[in-house]
Amino acid sequence: MADDTTDTKSSNQMWGGRFASGPDAIMEEINASIGFDKKLFAQDIRGSIAHATMLAHQGIITTDDKDKIVHGLNTILSEIESGNFEFSRQLEDIHMNVEARLATLIGPAAGRLHTARSRNDQVALDFRLWVKEELQKTERMLTGLIAAFLDRAEEHAESVMPGFTHLQTAQPVTFGHHCMAYVEMFGRDRSRVRHAIEHLDESPIGAAALAGTGYPIDRHMTAKALGFREPTRNSIDTVSDRDFAIEFLSIAAIAGMHLSRLAEEIVIWSTPQFGFVRLSDAFSTGSSIMPQKKNPDAAELVRAKTGRINGSLVALLTIMKGLPLAYSKDMQEDKEQVFDAAESLELAIAAMTGMVRDMTINTARMKAAAGSGYSTATDLADWLVREAGLPFRDAHHVTGRAVALAESKGCDLAELPLSDLQAIHPDITDKVYDVLTVEASVASRKSFGGTAPSEVRKQIAFWRARN
Repeated sequence: MADDTTDTKSSNQMWGGRFASGPDAIMEEINASIGFDKKLFAQDIRGSIAHATMLAHQGIITTDDKDKIVHGLNTILSEIESGNFEFSRQLEDIHMNVEARLATLIGPAAGRLHTARSRNDQVALDFRLWVKEELQKTERMLTGLIAAFLDRAEEHAESVMPGFTHLQTAQPVTFGHHCMAYVEMFGRDRSRVRHAIEHLDESPIGAAALAGTGYPIDRHMTAKALGFREPTRNSIDTVSDRDFAIEFLSIAAIAGMHLSRLAEEIVIWSTPQFGFVRLSDAFSTGSSIMPQKKNPDAAELVRAKTGRINGSLVALLTIMKGLPLAYSKDMQEDKEQVFDAAESLELAIAAMTGMVRDMTINTARMKAAAGSGYSTATDLADWLVREAGLPFRDAHHVTGRAVALAESKGCDLAELPLSDLQAIHPDITDKVYDVLTVEASVASRKSFGGTAPSEVRKQIAFWRARN
């Protein structure tokens, strides 16, 4: 979408006679944006209707011209939605395509629509409206994903699984607690979405090319009509700002990273070596050569989508980093990045919500794995502190000796005879076995935000109230 002061197309009848010859095929190829910005048709028409209505209200155009413009724009909207609108590459972008068709439909009155505005503030408006609507959609989808996790967390508040650090068995946790970790992650993503909507909730229309306009427009009127909180406050910043798009991509990249981490866990958990979860055929594929295979392709593709989203963020940051104020044609390259990232994020959230609700949890396999790797060693150390009065560092040392002994005997801590434990430290009694099971371990973790089933249920209740 071109700056009104820099276009070079004499064949475009919207322009006039400034240029003696039209651009060659290369210039047309690099200059046209209608191939992707036609996605903004609804926002462009909505903005134009609000602008025309304001112009008539202010006495800048007649009510009769306004009525013709609004009727014509609604006709164009119907044509595009029904697939009967022919987009012209020679008219470059969505704005000029709509305006040219409007002129065909209603005649000279169409030329009054562009009074007191520029394509610079027009595209800023269209793009903001589109991003705002996309953020609102993302908020709804994240709410659905959070709800899916809350249901699984409630179902498995007591299901024991191994908790990991460094992908090594660390301490037993519940699967419900693990699900709630993702509720927190996606809750933060949703909070960022809400903040982004608040940040961009200002109307650009009326900033014109970069300096505002001498016409007696009412920018507060158009802002209200378009659902914005208020108009932007600096015309130069208005036409040169793409922070709202970059913020959307940043949010998408962070959410994509969270989705990718979850996808990685599903890929690992669904291997025969783990066997923690099983995806149905709806989210899996087979192998063309190995009939026994069931591949978690949906999770793998979600994991890959974050690469595209990250690339879009870096691309737009790079496009914007060297631009002087105000508008430069470089900014035409902003939309494809955002459109692609939005599509990727929508698909990834939808697929992940489906997988979370679809996957079958193998609680027996999780429980068996939860006791591996001496996962209750910390519980033994804590018991020595509470019951034997040892300083934690001494208890840590005693526990390490017990783990080494169990490892040498090829057994779990709970399988060590009391005599062996007392040989390591004489104050150990048979009551220690009460804390060496995985169930006892998770039940004891009642600190706020801990893995105890009672605490998990408290956090589920908290999130259900705010979801």
